[in-house]
Amino acid sequence: MGVPVFRSAGDPADPAVLLVHGYPASSHMWRPALAALAARGLHAVAPDLPGFGDSAPDPPGTWTRHVEALEALRRAEGLGKVALVGHDWGGLIGLRWACDHPDAVWAVVASDTGFFPDGRWHGLADALGEQLVDEMTLEGFTALLGSISSGIGPDDAREYFKAFADEPRRRGQLELYRSGEFSELEAYEGKLAALGVPFLALWGERDAFAPVSGAQRFAREVPGARVQVIPGTGHFVYEDAPQTAAEALAAFLAEAAPR
Repeated sequence: MGVPVFRSAGDPADPAVLLVHGYPASSHMWRPALAALAARGLHAVAPDLPGFGDSAPDPPGTWTRHVEALEALRRAEGLGKVALVGHDWGGLIGLRWACDHPDAVWAVVASDTGFFPDGRWHGLADALGEQLVDEMTLEGFTALLGSISSGIGPDDAREYFKAFADEPRRRGQLELYRSGEFSELEAYEGKLAALGVPFLALWGERDAFAPVSGAQRFAREVPGARVQVIPGTGHFVYEDAPQTAAEALAAFLAEAAPR
């Protein structure tokens, strides 16, 4: 297995933060967060998951394979314990990784995601198939993301369209969603709570895909978990309000960081 391409900021001697993007994004989404975390004395690392951004595909593009990619990166970079931050699919991937490696986690931030065995995919995910993926154009992709997020402009969409650059990348998207069986999370029930680390559910107020009720459920199921909702934002909270979301994330982790 190869090691994903990644962005980083801050001093490697400082407590590490691993930021995992969702679909169809890349580490590009974390630029304000990287700067905010470094300014708070944290070492932030944000990979492009295989087949997204500048990382080459590493088939199969399944949920399990992406979990393995995170651990490969952590080991290759000698990160030791990390705070796990995951948005959208990055939450599903990152939270599963955290539960599989409980001794490697010092905090968790989950954003606009889920980790519940009774979960259901939203309409856009249900519609994801060969025809949609194969026929997607940059123009259509830009219009789609612009209709969902006020913060994703043409330049951002161009970065994210790298996930459609070739056939292996497009197939990887289908492999990811087709591997997303929520029933697999039955084996993980109680494991987030058992981590016993500071936990924040940082959410978009108007998320139509992963509603705020998901944040509230995390708060019920994880003892001591906090919920912070960013007003006026949707599913792409870190792009709808980049500075506000980045500062909220950095403030929480700076407070929780081991020193």
